[in-house]
Amino acid sequence: MLYLVGLGLGSFSDLTMKGYDVLKKCDYVYLDSYTSIFSEEELKALDINGKCILPADREFVEQSNEIIDRAKNHDVAFLVVGDPLGATTHSDIILRAVEKNISYQIIHNASVITAVGCCGLQLYNFGATVSIPLWDEFGHPESFYDRVIMNMKSGFHTLCLLDIKVKERSLENILRDRKVYEPSRFMSCYEAVHQIVDVSNRKADDQRSKGNTAVMKSCIVICLSD
Repeated sequence: MLYLVGLGLGSFSDLTMKGYDVLKKCDYVYLDSYTSIFSEEELKALDINGKCILPADREFVEQSNEIIDRAKNHDVAFLVVGDPLGATTHSDIILRAVEKNISYQIIHNASVITAVGCCGLQLYNFGATVSIPLWDEFGHPESFYDRVIMNMKSGFHTLCLLDIKVKERSLENILRDRKVYEPSRFMSCYEAVHQIVDVSNRKADDQRSKGNTAVMKSCIVICLSD
């Protein structure tokens, strides 16, 4: 059987009692290591009857069938920071399990989708959630900005999820087919704000160059928290 277990808001101490009981009985325990980063010390601190926690990066989860194949005859847990259904990749694992007639169970936990209420904003007044990608040598995508503006025009707040780079290769290493990976890093709040302002300024300049003097002045409030 396959268990998708939510870890809560970024610490093993947020694991629910139900989730911990599931982990104790599982034969294999995998940890999503591409939507979050844990140190070796943190992994060692989580003692599950001496079980080894196996890191699972994006390539492993999306291209390998090891987790699904083992779940045919064993109890397998897949640990996910936040709630297990907070990312499309995790939903894909469920679909693959269903295709192979493998039973699954979801152990829910707290997610940033609800925790954002700590900013003092009503959850019912949030529009579409957006992800802000880190700009790099591969490009400067800016579709996230249009979503923010769309929400603002409708009177909604926007929850922006900041990018994380784990086990990524540079363009040179990809072209040379070298499995050399860049250091893992989180997008900082400063980088996110910088990209939002940069896109806003460029769009305003583009409108002015077309003779549109009635450029909308966007008011974006950024809420930051540890």
